[in-house]
Amino acid sequence: MARGRKKAREALPRLSPTFAIVGRPNVGKSTLFNRLVGRGVALVDNQPGVTRDYREGEAHLGGLSFKVIDTAGLDRAGPDELSGSIRKATEQALAAADACMLLVDAKSGVLPPDREIADFLRRQSKPVILVANKSDGRAGDTGYHDAFELGLGEPVRLSAAHGDGLSELCAEMERTAEELASSREAADPVSEPGGNDVGDAPESPIRIAVVGRPNSGKSSLINKVLGHERLLTGAAPGITRDAVSVSACWNGLPVEIFDTAGMRKRARVVEKVERMSVADGLRAVRFAEVVVVLLDAAKPFESQDLRIADLAEREGRAVVVALNKWDLVDDKESRLRELKRDFEFALPQIKGGSLAAVSALTGFGLDGLCDDIREAHRRWRLRISTGILNRWLEEAVEAHPPPAPGGRRIRLRYMTQAKSQPPTFVVMCSYPRKLPESYSRYLSNGLRTEFGLGGTPIRLHFRSRPERNPFSNRA
Repeated sequence: MARGRKKAREALPRLSPTFAIVGRPNVGKSTLFNRLVGRGVALVDNQPGVTRDYREGEAHLGGLSFKVIDTAGLDRAGPDELSGSIRKATEQALAAADACMLLVDAKSGVLPPDREIADFLRRQSKPVILVANKSDGRAGDTGYHDAFELGLGEPVRLSAAHGDGLSELCAEMERTAEELASSREAADPVSEPGGNDVGDAPESPIRIAVVGRPNSGKSSLINKVLGHERLLTGAAPGITRDAVSVSACWNGLPVEIFDTAGMRKRARVVEKVERMSVADGLRAVRFAEVVVVLLDAAKPFESQDLRIADLAEREGRAVVVALNKWDLVDDKESRLRELKRDFEFALPQIKGGSLAAVSALTGFGLDGLCDDIREAHRRWRLRISTGILNRWLEEAVEAHPPPAPGGRRIRLRYMTQAKSQPPTFVVMCSYPRKLPESYSRYLSNGLRTEFGLGGTPIRLHFRSRPERNPFSNRA
């Protein structure tokens, strides 16, 4: 029996530990996070307090695979509501972690906030790895030796910016992971093998980016979907800085949602951190499959809203437009009809797309928004057979023949779909450069109507037949 339990334990997948990086502001937490995950996803700047929401990532170091959480600077909560919310979010991240890495700045030495954080972590009864960051050079020697006074064992000398000391950090993390695995085995005895524990492979989550102007309610909307206060919110605009991703199962639909910073007009963006936040949001749009453009129902379709929606369309992403704060709108039915007319006029590039009325405060309309996202994603991935396309093309040309510039009739010979995501079509024709843009729009609108591609960017390319090589052998 004991041998059977041992084999069952060995057959189980090894649990991936979660490490939270904590410390006072500006000690290099986000730099270490980027180093561990292998890419610059977290915003890094010399200005303290850049990180606000905590960010999670998958990381590999040596032979260890683990999850890592980048947290905001754990400092005394200020008098304002935002400071208290940031500290609460950091404590929430600590509660979700298996172990912590406490970073201190070796160049500036151990400061009173470092001692307070060390005392706080001791009360959490979780393993703590003490890391003396910025230890490169003689300037870090004093701070490294001062870190012993925190009573958390021997600190690891590290330079997150240059990657020095990662092997020593890996050894400490592997030792901590082994201790965590041993304690889990002792607390959770392995049951006998059997039963139907393995199901079908999970469906790949749809990547969704929620974008919009500042204070349109993006973070509040995502919190409502998650069912808890995962992201920082508040009345003041500009609270969100990083494009933070969260995973969820939304009405049975697996999703990965990116919360992005509010995008203002370029002329109004003067601070470096805000420029970095907007650039981070743009990267989230490029990584996403579906972009939810969130508008304020009281002030929809302003010029910046149109620019944001146009950006998503130009990046080739499926677009869903949502009107937030719908609970504050009077005479909802007539207002919705009016906004749908404005939507068709203001955003012709995503004609036929979804317009959802929602309230992040009450949760109204979120089920419908989920259905719209699912449908927009299906359209974005749609593939149409060449035979069906060419039968449609023949009917479209017969109903509205292409022009004949200079007396030369343009012939559309055949059509095929080159790829999806977004749907991209190639039409072989004569004189493709002389085909006017208006006729291309006619075909694009026809494709949207015939094949239900509303709200989906369509790419339509016209090509001529390759010229025959005069030196080739004739048949």
